[in-house]
This record gives sequence, C-alpha cells and structure tokens, in this order.
Amino acid sequence: MTTVSLILIAVLIVVLAIIFYFVPVGLWIQSVVSLGIGRITIVDLIRMRLRKISPRLVADGVINSHKAGIESITTDMLETHYLAGGNVGNVVAALIAADKAKINLEFTTATAIDLAGRDVKTAVQTSVYPKVIDAPRDGSLAAVAKDGIEVKARARVTVRTNIAGLVGGATDDTIIARVGEGIVSAIGSSQTYKHVLENPDNISRAVLNKGLDAGTAYEILSIDIADVDVGTNVGAKLQADQAVADLQVAKARAETRRAMAVAQEQEMKARVEEMRAKVVEAEAEVPIAMAQAFRDGNLGIFDYYNMRNISADTSMRESISDEASTPEMPDED
Repeated sequence: MTTVSLILIAVLIVVLAIIFYFVPVGLWIQSVVSLGIGRITIVDLIRMRLRKISPRLVADGVINSHKAGIESITTDMLETHYLAGGNVGNVVAALIAADKAKINLEFTTATAIDLAGRDVKTAVQTSVYPKVIDAPRDGSLAAVAKDGIEVKARARVTVRTNIAGLVGGATDDTIIARVGEGIVSAIGSSQTYKHVLENPDNISRAVLNKGLDAGTAYEILSIDIADVDVGTNVGAKLQADQAVADLQVAKARAETRRAMAVAQEQEMKARVEEMRAKVVEAEAEVPIAMAQAFRDGNLGIFDYYNMRNISADTSMRESISDEASTPEMPDED
C-alpha cells in the first residue's frame, strides 16, 4: 500500500471515531429497544454530547424511570438538573423508591432537595425504613433530680424523614440537642432519683410530648431510654463545698476581728506611753516649781522635809507591798 492510501485510511478511522463519539448509535439503539422510537432521538444524544452532558447518564435515567412506571420524566428535565450541578442518578433512584413506597415526591421537590445538598436517595430510604439516632452520640446525659442525686441517661431516638422539611429543615444534631435538653428537664423535674429509676418511660413521654421535631427534616416516632444510671450526690457535695466556704468566711471574719483587737491594743499602749511621758514631763517640772516656791517664800524648809518624809514613807509602803505579793520560792535540799 502506498503512503497516500495509509493516510486516507487513518483519516477515515479518525472521522469514524469522531462520528461514533458524537453519534452514540449503540445508546440510541438501546433507548429505542427500551422505550420505543421517538422517546430519545439520535439528535437528542448528539445535542447532549455538544453540551458536555453524559448521554449514558441521562438515557439510563429516562429508561429506568419509565420502566418503573414514571413516564413524566424527560431528557430535557434531567439535562437541566445535570447542568445545574445535581446528581441525576440519585434523583432518579429517589423518585423510583418513593413511587414504589407510595410516597408523594415530585420531580421538582427531589431536584430542590438534591441541589440543597441533601442526599435525596438516603432521605427517601429513611422515610421508608426509619433510622435510630443515639442521644447523645457518645456517653450519657447527666442531670440532677430535686433531691440532689445525679442521674445519667442515654436515649435512642427513632426518626423518619419528613420530605416536606428537607429543604431548610434542621439535621440530626438539632434532634440530639433537643432530646438531650428534654431529658435533662424531665430528670430535673423529678422529686427524687428513685422516680426516674422506677419509671424511665415517664421521661420518654415528657420529651416526646414537647414536639421536638418541629422545624427539622425528621419526624420523631419514638424516644426510648436505653440506659439509666445513678451518679454522685451533687446536693451533698454542694452542701459540703458551701460548708467549707462558710468556714473560710468565718475564719476571715475572726482574723479581721483579731487584727482589729491587736490594733486597738497597740493604740491603748501608745496612749499609755503618751500619758506616762506627760507624767514624767510633769514630774520634771516639780523641782523647778519647788525652787521657785523657795525663792518666792511660799515653801519653807520644814515643808520640804515633810514632803520628803511623806515620799520616803510612800516608797517604803510600795516596796513592802511588792515583797508581800511576790511568792516565795521553795528551799532546795
């Protein structure tokens, strides 16, 4: 074969490959066999290629929905959802599951849920087969009854999807938070922890009657208390802590009073020392006054000696009094 012939064959192969890429004949034949002529045309498949839409995905979606009895879905509807960034396969599977389960789910609702970021297929499955949510996810909730005893509880919440509330509705975390709040409130309203242990179903009824699923993407079917346990005596602990705090306050007040007493004692000592200083100062002025009295003739020599005798007598009496008040030490052998 000549070089020209080889080039022509290569060009022909490339042209045929391009033609078969843009004209998916096999997929068109499959759609004709499944749906009949006219439901999905070859022009529709070529247009999908040119718009960068997967013909296989759209064709399979239309074929599956029609075989399931949903004949209202067209290629234009799936193409629009694909171009909007939606998950065509999930939407088709959700519509088929909802139709078989007798759940009213329109195509526009399903696409809105899908575009909102929710898994519409899982939502329909949960609506058919309810799921169980642990509240809380890990561990247990702790609440205190009116008698001061701590009670720990864990609940299992059975929910199913509320299709109408999927767009804009709250998720699992809100359900868990609301159920936890309801359990804590119910335990806190109990007179004693014994009432909680004897009738845990009272907590379930109290929580279920609060309508906790309002504004969420789920409908609560039941709330079951899976585990109840007794914790610490919080009331006694608080009373002990209060007693310790009161003791500290009393010690502080006693220390304040002692400091005030010491301050008052120091003040009295200062006053006594001041008075003693004044007495000493006054006594120092006595000889001066006596000398002045001698000079002025107001005090004679006999008066002076009488005063000295009185002073000596007073000193003797004080010394005798001090000796009498001092206890005698026993004689040592």
